[in-house]
Amino acid sequence: MITDSILALLAGFAVTAAICPFAIPFLHKLKFGQQIREEGPQAHLKKAGTPTMGGIAFLTGILVGGLIFVPRYPEILPVFLMTLGFGLVGFLDDFLKIVKKQSEGLDPKQKLAGQIVITLAFCIYLIFFSEAGTSMIIPFTGYVWKVPVILFVPAVFLIVLGTDNGTNFTDGLDGLCSSVTTVTAAFFAVAAIRFGSGIAPVCAAVCGALMGFLLFNVYPAKVFMGDTGSLALGGFVASAAFMLQMPIFIAIVGFIYLIEVVSVMIQVVYFKKTGGKRFFRMAPIHHHFELGGWSETRVVAVFTIVTALLCLIGWLGLR
Repeated sequence: MITDSILALLAGFAVTAAICPFAIPFLHKLKFGQQIREEGPQAHLKKAGTPTMGGIAFLTGILVGGLIFVPRYPEILPVFLMTLGFGLVGFLDDFLKIVKKQSEGLDPKQKLAGQIVITLAFCIYLIFFSEAGTSMIIPFTGYVWKVPVILFVPAVFLIVLGTDNGTNFTDGLDGLCSSVTTVTAAFFAVAAIRFGSGIAPVCAAVCGALMGFLLFNVYPAKVFMGDTGSLALGGFVASAAFMLQMPIFIAIVGFIYLIEVVSVMIQVVYFKKTGGKRFFRMAPIHHHFELGGWSETRVVAVFTIVTALLCLIGWLGLR
């Protein structure tokens, strides 16, 4: 399994790194340029027009890197379907915003409906067909809790949708979501190898594909992943965690996703309760630090280091 995971990582990296030099000019030609919010940090206005929907490139790398191992590890399929399913929702959102010039993309209700349908299908799979079932490992205890279905179903929806939207919010700086998720994917790959889980190759493929994408997504980014990529990565993180019976660990290793979405919630509630005052300089929270004087690269480095340290803590929790 270790050899297969290494091969999947290398394949994911090679395919993504090879595709991007061709995909970026193609996206430029199609005028699939990023639209920058005027109310955001002024330094970001220069990024307008940078090609987006680059998530298609690393999704291709993930597919190639992982599909070759599906016959040997069928557990890969539900992770693929979650990743691609949420990626499709993101693609439709990007397509409407960029091609159809609809500034908001999918209506929030439409986007949520798509996410709910995909999550429901995954929930049914976990309960009736997966070996993981409704069990969850409680960090630092070694205890595996077989969660009653009546509690498990809402937990799946809360964790999957929260993770997916948190990942989406994290995609706001050059290389931020890619870097954080590379470390998170590596954690799940190593955990899968430790448990002998068949999802190890797809976790490794995600890690490799994101490393290939980072060659072009680090500051100053030549391409953005768009919702196509960020929502797909949220689907990957959530599905990998559930397949390993580790959804509670997302609160540890995916803390950045959590704090990003919580910062938005706090900002909105505080703004409404105080008649227009802001709790943070700007939300999501990476913009708060940016407007506080941190450079874009410093925010990315700090958030990635925090994720790496939390992954080590998460590993200690697998006793």
